Amino acid sequence: MAYPTSVNDQITDSVSGAGHRKLIAILRGVQPHEAVDMARALVDAGITMIEVPLNSPEPLKSISAMKEAVGNAAMIGAGTVLTTDDVANVKAANGEFVVSPNCDIEVIAKTKEVGMGSWPGVLTPTECFAAIKAGADGLKIFPASIIGAEGIKAMRAVLPQDVPVYAVGGVGPDDFSVYAKAGCDGFGLGSGIYKPGMTAGDVSKAAVAYVSAHDAVFG
Repeated sequence: MAYPTSVNDQITDSVSGAGHRKLIAILRGVQPHEAVDMARALVDAGITMIEVPLNSPEPLKSISAMKEAVGNAAMIGAGTVLTTDDVANVKAANGEFVVSPNCDIEVIAKTKEVGMGSWPGVLTPTECFAAIKAGADGLKIFPASIIGAEGIKAMRAVLPQDVPVYAVGGVGPDDFSVYAKAGCDGFGLGSGIYKPGMTAGDVSKAAVAYVSAHDAVFG
């Protein structure tokens, strides 16, 4: 694949992720020397939203290297973003979106102030509405396995339909259909897509399986 132009037709909104497949690959533990190969494997397979958690080794180096390598072919962001200083550092590394395990109003506000997409972690209706009020672009239901598809369905009934809801944590490709019927718009992919020790070939194989499951549900 030639980067960054070959999948540009998928890219429509660099903040909300609209136009991408509804999958965020979470590369927890990825190292800078392998980051570009992992990003290219994911983009080649059709996953174009990639998150590097900040508790990975030298995560800002990985984010910067990935963005330089794939350009507009993918959105590169950070996960486990806990402070406003983290937000500023991600922006400086050319990150495009911020994902957190929690709902921190200051983190959301800073993320929007610097022009990045905001995906806070939420688990209750109170957290969901607080995140939306603060300006979140989407909601990360985490850990989704705690409340399951039925819990998400109950919350989805009262949430604004134009706010994307992604299930993260304990949700595999075999679960996509059930969660989509419950109102989930997409999914965060953790250790099933990458864990330390995996090769780019391993990631590619896993990504193809996730893309196939996604396309079977969302078209």
